[in-house]
Amino acid sequence: MDWHLIIAATIKIVVFVFLTTLPLVAMSVWAERRVSAAIQDRVGPNRVGPFGLLQAVADGIKFLLKEDFTPNHVRKGYFWLAPALVMVPALLTCAVIPFGSKLFGEKMVIADLNVGPLFVFAIASLSVYGIVLAGWASNSKYPFLGGVRSTSQMISYEISLGLSIVPLIMIYGELNLGRIVQYQADNGWALLPLWGEGLSVQGWVLTIPVFVSFVIFMTSMFAETNRLPFDLPECETELVAGYHTEYSSMKFALFFLGEYAAMIIGSGLAVTLFLGGWSLPFGWLSPENTEAAVPWWHGLIHIGVYFSKVIVLILFFIVVRWTLPRFRYDQLMRLGWVFFFEIALFNVVLTAALLWWFNKPVS
Repeated sequence: MDWHLIIAATIKIVVFVFLTTLPLVAMSVWAERRVSAAIQDRVGPNRVGPFGLLQAVADGIKFLLKEDFTPNHVRKGYFWLAPALVMVPALLTCAVIPFGSKLFGEKMVIADLNVGPLFVFAIASLSVYGIVLAGWASNSKYPFLGGVRSTSQMISYEISLGLSIVPLIMIYGELNLGRIVQYQADNGWALLPLWGEGLSVQGWVLTIPVFVSFVIFMTSMFAETNRLPFDLPECETELVAGYHTEYSSMKFALFFLGEYAAMIIGSGLAVTLFLGGWSLPFGWLSPENTEAAVPWWHGLIHIGVYFSKVIVLILFFIVVRWTLPRFRYDQLMRLGWVFFFEIALFNVVLTAALLWWFNKPVS
């Protein structure tokens, strides 16, 4: 048994998941409340700690201390299982996302798989079972409607989400997320090919399908994470609170944490695929390849760059939530099946045609 690998993986899990991602969830909740207050010309949380920074801690303590009430009419086993099925997949997907280059000789990824995007989609899709179980096990009309809505919504947009990254896989010829980031560090980010081979005519032309993929990917992430304007499964004006109407205390908190954790991981995947991951512009401080040695302070800078990009996308999620109105359900489904599905398919064909044109043999 290789104890070195076990110890290194354990340290990375503790640091990335428990000391970084979960606190980032709490800070995302604080940022959401502050940004929404600014948009609505309110003050927002400002009493607990400086600038209200400890409000998330106070909310967590409140969830822990509240009575864990389980209604008598629910199916108790499934009712208890549902929140875990929402939270756990969101955290498991952290495993394959590279949050840095190297630090003290260790790759800053928990599991360096060669099928990273497939692993993320396979695990993340399991969270829909938690939402379905929550709606069904609550034995109540509004949670059940929310669960049914979420099922159809997530299945519909998973197709577009998966198809949106196919052009990138075709361009990179790679499914290892670490090597995808290294390619962007050397040749320009997918959306900003401003150095290396990205400056070629092929690099600039391929930004067209890449930009289309980015728009579809980000919009589908809103739908997958049940964020406005796609929060139909839990819309308060119609379904009270949707699939978590009957939940309280820490079981409700797990749903809450699962939504924000999924948003953070989705932002991390978008940063990795489209915005160069941990890499700086123009290849600054980037290693020559994934196996090259990296000074420890370069590694720290790369980790900081990755999380800075993730925070920018989280703020984008928040601003969109508080500026756009909610879609009607028929509009949501029509957008997914009539527009995004066809556009994503056409984008795959367009990318294949462009790659064939630029790589065809010269007679």
